[in-house]
Amino acid sequence: MTSRVGPRAVGAKDTDFKPRERVVPHYQMSASLKSEVRKLNLVHLLIWLLVAAQVIVSHFNLVSHDTVSMPYQWEYPYLLSLLPLLCSSLSLPKNNISYLVISMISAGLFSVAPLIYGGMEMFPVAQQLYRHGKAYRFIFGFSAVTVMYLIMVVAVQVHAWQLYYMKKLLDSWFNATQEKKKK
Repeated sequence: MTSRVGPRAVGAKDTDFKPRERVVPHYQMSASLKSEVRKLNLVHLLIWLLVAAQVIVSHFNLVSHDTVSMPYQWEYPYLLSLLPLLCSSLSLPKNNISYLVISMISAGLFSVAPLIYGGMEMFPVAQQLYRHGKAYRFIFGFSAVTVMYLIMVVAVQVHAWQLYYMKKLLDSWFNATQEKKKK
């Protein structure tokens, strides 16, 4: 037991623990990268909800097609982008490398690939809108191609940052497991 009175060890002060307490850098990096991935997952979920809302509203005729147009073909496979979102969310609590790898691969297949296809699918319509000022599909009075391109621009950035941070997180976790195996 320690007492507050009596002799103290030389150099023992209240601040002598600071040089000894250090968090290993890959744990710091892992924590900050997990935070970024969680934020991007939230934005991805919001984008997914917007696309899902348009698909559901138009297919169940909840509003007229003049208000919300029929979805483009790329929006259907993009709805599968919920899978990489779920896998990345499952991988974060216990640093599960397998789920993170599945998330990265499926993000390319179900998130990025439909966006690339959608950009090509909507290009002739966007070109017609730009050249002639004619739009045939509308979402709440705005040209559907313009609204969907805006959503796509945000989605491409979100998915690119997600893949970047997940790759860095994967490297951090992999290095940590390699260090454990060496010991």
